Amino acid sequence: MTKTKQLIARSAILVLAALGVQVAHAMDFHPDGTFATVGVAPHGTATLGAGLVWDWGWRADRQATLTARTELIVAGWRADANGGGSQSLAQMVLLPVLHMQLDRGHSPWFLEFGIGASVTDKIYRTPHKFSSTRWNFYDMLGAGYSFGAGRKQELALRYVHISNLGLKRPNPGEDFLQLRYGVHF
Repeated sequence: MTKTKQLIARSAILVLAALGVQVAHAMDFHPDGTFATVGVAPHGTATLGAGLVWDWGWRADRQATLTARTELIVAGWRADANGGGSQSLAQMVLLPVLHMQLDRGHSPWFLEFGIGASVTDKIYRTPHKFSSTRWNFYDMLGAGYSFGAGRKQELALRYVHISNLGLKRPNPGEDFLQLRYGVHF
């Protein structure tokens, strides 16, 4: 691994460790919401998941209202298997999310971004891709719309990239396009 990659990897680990302090503080184990996701990746891989949300209680009002939350995601993957047929994987994700409600919080539209940690029960191997690790980074960028009484429901479209940041080869990564429906309590 080159020195640049080592520096990037160490920086990413430090950022995740700093976020971990916020995650631990945020998780009083009484969730503030729940959600379900469905997604697809190239070459026929699909994912179906559900999770819980914990709000951090942090807020910044500028041109948009910024809040932060932690998501715990449990998902299943269905993918083509080497040699034919299909395979299933189980995944767990811990994802700190920065949530930006547009127009100083008055708009129902929002953007969101998160970088977290993902683990699968086995290594992802398909006829098209071979991942070298079960532990990966989980990068998410999304846009959505909040609605209903008190705008406590959300519908979002998310782009998710899962890879190990080049810490171990091969590292083909996987990209998902996900639809997410969530409810805040």
